Amino acid sequence: MSLEYNKNLIPRAKELRKNATPQENELWYKFLRTYPIRFQRQKTIGHFIADFYCHEARLVIELDGAQHFTPEGKAYDEARTHVLNSYALAVLRFTNHQIDSEFPAVCTKIDAAVAARLDHQKEESP
Repeated sequence: MSLEYNKNLIPRAKELRKNATPQENELWYKFLRTYPIRFQRQKTIGHFIADFYCHEARLVIELDGAQHFTPEGKAYDEARTHVLNSYALAVLRFTNHQIDSEFPAVCTKIDAAVAARLDHQKEESP
């Protein structure tokens, strides 16, 4: 099942890939780029651009900087997560601080989430 997306967001997604934050680059180049199951960077989904997306596990990973901790940012993220969940996607959020100071633990959590999502999908398959 392919996800709907707004094709007008594709140029912005490309721009975000070229101008990734240091934390996005660290997660991509030190872990997700060579992960055994394919992840994509700055993936358009609906009217949003997800930081990272794994189609096989139906998993979105978001890295949150300071703007996500304002009341407006929190409300926006909550609404966004609700929409992504409506596509049967799980959303994992990490702060930039977690990438900077707990990188191995972040990678472990991502790996566990992918495994759990894949196991869950196998259980639901006929």
